Amino acid sequence: MDEKLAAMREDYRQGGLSEREAASNPIAQFRRWFDAAIEGGVYEPNGMTLATVGEDGQPSARVVLLKDLDEHGLAFYTNKDSRKGQQIAANAKAALTFWWGPLERQVRFEGVMSHVEAQVADAYYASRPLGSRIGAWASPQSQVVASRDVLDQAERTFSEKYADGNPPRPPHWGGYRLAPERVEFWQGRRSRLHDRLCYRLVDSAWVIERLAP
Repeated sequence: MDEKLAAMREDYRQGGLSEREAASNPIAQFRRWFDAAIEGGVYEPNGMTLATVGEDGQPSARVVLLKDLDEHGLAFYTNKDSRKGQQIAANAKAALTFWWGPLERQVRFEGVMSHVEAQVADAYYASRPLGSRIGAWASPQSQVVASRDVLDQAERTFSEKYADGNPPRPPHWGGYRLAPERVEFWQGRRSRLHDRLCYRLVDSAWVIERLAP
């Protein structure tokens, strides 16, 4: 046993989460907590772990950034030829997890992915810094490259190609939106008796249930 790891623990005492104070739908509740994370100075509170599963059944997880949120779900942007893009194409079911340590809170979303509309992706792409827009052209995301020089050269090539500073959105780059079907809000409590409220979508209506920690 690794004694250092075994001894690492925190007794969470920041607050609680009751059914009485929870919003009637998970998006409204998430907005409350997300605003609190911003006000609480959480570093990149829009960072979320995306979990996907490909045709081979192997789960894969990585951190992406939330870039849009509405009643339809949560959206992020990426290279669609990447490993995550290929896995979503094979299996649209996915999960997203937010961890806001300073607030002792976690939020988990499960649902189905769909593509963000082209015009919406165009608008977001155009809002990005020029370097990021060039990078979307230069990087064959998730593919093996011989060296860093390959990426640097590709960046120079596309910077010259789009010297006018107005590159179009690459055809392989766009957004995904997760439409939630299950959302869990976790608030740390002392003695590991945490609060867990789960929203489940049943016949187009949200049902709220308390889960044992």
